[in-house]
Amino acid sequence: MTERSTDSPAALAARWRADLERWAIPAEIAANAPVNPWGHAVDRFARRTDASLARPGGPTFERVLAALPEGGTLLDVGAGTGAAGLPAAKDRRARLIAVDENAGMLARLGELSPEAVTIEGRWPDIADKVPVADVAMCAHVVFNVPDLAEFFAALTAHARRRVVVELPEEHPTSWAAPLWAHFHGVTRPVTPTARDAVDLAAAMGHDVDEETYPAPDDLFESVEELAGSACRRLCLDPARAAEVADAALVLGVWPLPPRRWTTMSWEVC
Repeated sequence: MTERSTDSPAALAARWRADLERWAIPAEIAANAPVNPWGHAVDRFARRTDASLARPGGPTFERVLAALPEGGTLLDVGAGTGAAGLPAAKDRRARLIAVDENAGMLARLGELSPEAVTIEGRWPDIADKVPVADVAMCAHVVFNVPDLAEFFAALTAHARRRVVVELPEEHPTSWAAPLWAHFHGVTRPVTPTARDAVDLAAAMGHDVDEETYPAPDDLFESVEELAGSACRRLCLDPARAAEVADAALVLGVWPLPPRRWTTMSWEVC
């Protein structure tokens, strides 16, 4: 069993915030960004949702399913187009409450599941507008959350039975670190990690059950898709995509090495 940190929740939360702040894009680079470097393509998320619905499974799915009663309620925070929450909700014929900041993501989720309740906004800012559910979950959200202790507390307050959190082992844009060094001379951080999130939840008093495993899918389907995403993330003109693709091959960014995810969960008393 992995030894957990003995630091206080306040210290761990402050460290998480400080580590995330180091991922900020340098102001002089962000000023020249042709598009929002932190934006997301709805179609890519929808593709993952289609795959999840066609082949539901994995540690997150199983942990949600084990605590979600037939006809119950499932809260999915940062739901995107529903890749994590929809399969379990459909399996249990449960009511899905989907929260996300991106209206386009929620619209696509609504097309897939018209019966789902969609709430646009940032968690936990809108938590008081969201009903309590049997299970509260989030997937691939926490690396966008500077105040993680507040985020976890609000999730726990909105669950009757269990909280389930899925996240990559490392920051989700870690793959682009060699490209940042190549094009901008910028060294990207290596923290925080999933271990830091687990340690914080445990320090908050939760009996955290965790599992780390190979990611079930590839982040990109081609080097061209990777290059398009890299242009956005690195604030480069999309017209440089071919140049970025060549650099990705030379630097060993493509093909991407295998990724690992962590699923953590705790019971709500």
